Amino acid sequence: MPSAAPPPTSGHAEAGTSLHRVAANGIEINVAVVGKGPAVLLLHGFPHTWRLWAKVIPGLARHHRVIAPDLRGLGATTRAADGYDAATLATDAEELLTALGEPSAAVVGIDAGAPPAFLLALRRPGRVRRLVLMESSLGPLPGAEDFFAGGPPWWFGFHAVPGLAETVLTGHEAEYVDWFLAAGTRGRGVPREIRDAFAGAYTGTEALRCAFSYYRAAPANARQIQDATGSHRLTVPTMAIGAHPVGTALERQLRPLTDDLTGHLVEDCGHIIPLDRPDALLPLLTSFLGADRQ
Repeated sequence: MPSAAPPPTSGHAEAGTSLHRVAANGIEINVAVVGKGPAVLLLHGFPHTWRLWAKVIPGLARHHRVIAPDLRGLGATTRAADGYDAATLATDAEELLTALGEPSAAVVGIDAGAPPAFLLALRRPGRVRRLVLMESSLGPLPGAEDFFAGGPPWWFGFHAVPGLAETVLTGHEAEYVDWFLAAGTRGRGVPREIRDAFAGAYTGTEALRCAFSYYRAAPANARQIQDATGSHRLTVPTMAIGAHPVGTALERQLRPLTDDLTGHLVEDCGHIIPLDRPDALLPLLTSFLGADRQ
């Protein structure tokens, strides 16, 4: 099927990157597209937008068609009332690929983007050529006990209470986003224009409600992952990349159920790997994804 792209939308994008609004799974997805070659789908997490990938997109686009959406409810994508569970997000991703004329893609997911990427590869391996998962955990799967030994991160519970976090944080969104960006880069921070884009994307009660809906979907995600791994193995070539704080927990979760798994731990790197250590991440991605061109 030939590659397709709808008319570009207005808004800021990196040089050579076009922004589009694509109808998929009942919502309109804001997506950045650049490059030619085998498709690579990049799924961000919290508190990010597609611009999480800004420092690795140019390198990937030399040999790939890079597709970087804002996830459901985030950035400029439709602020849907529901559908923030991993299975629905996986369907969003699959239908986005279809709308863009891509029968399959390498899929890269970090943080909240990892569970839907995982479910898509597990349930629909024909649509996922290669899978990269970073700095996340996969619900109830064994292997992450050390990571959760002191309990889940404090914000998991705060975000999970319906209506609470958005009520407390409205008017202080930028300061809250700044905390995550500093923590996720071990204090080094991110470029000002990207910080401002993230802060703007998460400003307002409705924007926050959508963001925290990802955490409120955690029980549904756990059930979906448990059910899917009970009847499927992960057969696509997979790479797990850890940093601080998740480390090797994700790799340990994947190891028992993955046929072809490579693990990497990025040293001196915070949770937001694509912005904190793009110099380390890009070579890992280009080497692993390069098999598509062989």
